[in-house]
Amino acid sequence: MGTGTQIGRVRGLGAAGAKVTHHWWQQRATAISNLALMTWFIVSLVRLPSLDYATVSAWLKQPLVAVPLLLLIASVFTHFRHGIQVMLEDYVDTEGNKVLSILLLNGYALALGLTAAFCVLKIAFGG
Repeated sequence: MGTGTQIGRVRGLGAAGAKVTHHWWQQRATAISNLALMTWFIVSLVRLPSLDYATVSAWLKQPLVAVPLLLLIASVFTHFRHGIQVMLEDYVDTEGNKVLSILLLNGYALALGLTAAFCVLKIAFGG
């Protein structure tokens, strides 16, 4: 009947225990925050008079715009990383390739997230 203790199987934890449950909750929480923040972002962009650089830059310099946009970036890249990590854990067979793939994924997601956050902060602070 699989690995883990009998009580773990009854609780549905399996061999991984709370780690899987934690990932599952984080994936759901970031999905909900992505939905709310992406809705805000799209509605805000639609309400702008035009989408030229000057208008969007002036809009982005407002703290009530830059902060939610930074939260959106963090939420999207966290959700992306968790989703791809689950796929890698399920479909990469050898342990060494799995660890390398997850390390590359974490570096990729971190680099893209920091680049996006840097771009928002640079515009927000007038750089």
